[in-house]
Amino acid sequence: MIVVYGSINIDVIGHAPTLMRPGETVLGTTLEFAPGGKGANQALAASRAGGEVRMVGCVGNDHFGNQALALLSEEEIDLSYVRRMDRHTGTALIIVDDTGENMITVLPGANARLNCTILEQSELGPEDYLLLQLEVPLPGIEAAIKLARERGTKTVLNLAPFMVFPAELLESIDVLVVNETELAGLLAQVGQAGLSEEDGLKWLADEYDLTVVATLGGRGAIAIENGQSVAVPALKIKPVDTVGAGDTFVGYLAVALSEGKSLKQALALASTGAGLACLAPGAQPSIPYRDAVEQRLNG
Repeated sequence: MIVVYGSINIDVIGHAPTLMRPGETVLGTTLEFAPGGKGANQALAASRAGGEVRMVGCVGNDHFGNQALALLSEEEIDLSYVRRMDRHTGTALIIVDDTGENMITVLPGANARLNCTILEQSELGPEDYLLLQLEVPLPGIEAAIKLARERGTKTVLNLAPFMVFPAELLESIDVLVVNETELAGLLAQVGQAGLSEEDGLKWLADEYDLTVVATLGGRGAIAIENGQSVAVPALKIKPVDTVGAGDTFVGYLAVALSEGKSLKQALALASTGAGLACLAPGAQPSIPYRDAVEQRLNG
């Protein structure tokens, strides 16, 4: 089972010709609401990738909470470890420009109440994969990683959104997933800012004895495992909306690894899924199903 410990949000998405600069007002075009949150997005992606998924998180006692859980419930994701809190449901304010690029501000709300006590109540075991991100409080993430190690559970940490965190945590996880910005931030934090992307990935994999995966946008994805480099190209597309593409990648990657696929096979599946997610607006509605991904990958 893929157990996702993370955020559950509602995305408030505005579309505009260009992204604003500090102090600038840009007239937009359309407004929409969609379920999101990195945790929930990755849970839905893992489910649509064919995985059995359990979501551990928090929402508010409000209408947004119902909306945030709607698609997860439809996909029959186990929501028995999602708790209702006396704060507003997490909300992401997103602006998307005409090229598909975006700017995001996240207001955590109920996500700030998530702690490892909820995860401890779940049946986390050695056959499971624990999937984590950084949109929920760091003490809970640290405790979740420790719990997973104690129970023999494989851990996948998506270092998003990037923040300074205890680097020694990397010694206790199995797979680290970063994008270009997160990789640069992490290398700067550990005193290796001068390294190239691939050399930086190799240094991290060797220093912390883990598998490191980096998503590189239109350049595809690269990973380092046991000193070996594996790379796959990006899907050749014209993006409509890149929101949720990274989460789709992570969800598909976790499922592929849990199925015992090779790292190259897992990267190819995840990269194709992420590319297809860019062809429709919204984080969760755009996440493709496994059959569509397999068809595109094998076609």
